[in-house]
Parts: sequence; structure tokens; C-alpha cells
Amino acid sequence: MPSQGLTHFDAGGSAIMVDVSGKEKTHREAIASGRIYVSNEVYAAIADGTAAKGDVLGVARIAGIMAAKRTSDTIPLCHPLPLSKCTVDFALEEVPRHAVHVTAAVKVTGETGVEMEALHAVSVALLTIYDMCKALDKRMEITDIRLERKSGGKSGTFAR
Repeated sequence: MPSQGLTHFDAGGSAIMVDVSGKEKTHREAIASGRIYVSNEVYAAIADGTAAKGDVLGVARIAGIMAAKRTSDTIPLCHPLPLSKCTVDFALEEVPRHAVHVTAAVKVTGETGVEMEALHAVSVALLTIYDMCKALDKRMEITDIRLERKSGGKSGTFAR
């Protein structure tokens, strides 16, 4: 029997999609982030825009936004949501190691939150960076994917 408080299970322990039909629509936001550590060569290719596959961060931004919009297609039991906004931003970090830090912010007015959409956007943006740069170095490390903040809904605001 699943733990009390886990909403994706029925009384018999079977997985279910949560019924949100009785919930009030509220404004909800989520911000997630993650990081990919890269070699000096990969960092230079990203920063200088010289990667053989093209504009790494531009493609990763589009991939992250598309991922947020399609989260319910890949995460079982997620509700499809009409997102009102999604941004994916990057910060190049030189110390202590070369890295790209990705942040996604997602907004919706609905019956359920957008945490999974923000996390999915970050994950896919990071995977896209890896894919576009793997010919230069396959030792890149994707780390620290996490929810930074969420607001709205019954559980209120969470901030790391």
C-alpha cells in the first residue's frame, strides 16, 4: 500500500492520473535549474559559437521550451497543460570548472503545478548541449537538476 500523501495511487495501490477537475484554477509558476560540466574545448566552442553542429545554446533553448510543452508525453500521469510562458536561460561559468548553468521558468493558470515542466525543460536543454558537443568530448557531466522555486496551488510557495 502506498504511503499516505502520494496522490498518484488509488486505494488498491494502482497508478492513476490525479483528478484535478474539482480544483480551482490558480496562477502557478516553477523555476528549475541544472548544470553541465564541460571541457575547455567544449566551453570555448559554446562561448565562441564555433561548435560544428551550430548554435548550441540557441538549439538547447528551443529544445527545452519544446520539452516543457510536451512533458505529459514523456512523464506518465502528468496532465497536459496550456503553458502561458516558458523561458530557458543559460549562464556560462568558468570557475571552479567550466560549465553551462541552465534555468527554466514556466507559468500556467490551471488546476495543477508546472514543476515537472520546468524540470523537463532543464533536463532536455542539458541533454541537447551534450548531444551537440559530444563529438568534441564525451566526458561532459550533467548534474544538479533541481526545483528552485514554485508558487501557487494548495501547497503554496516552495523556495530552495
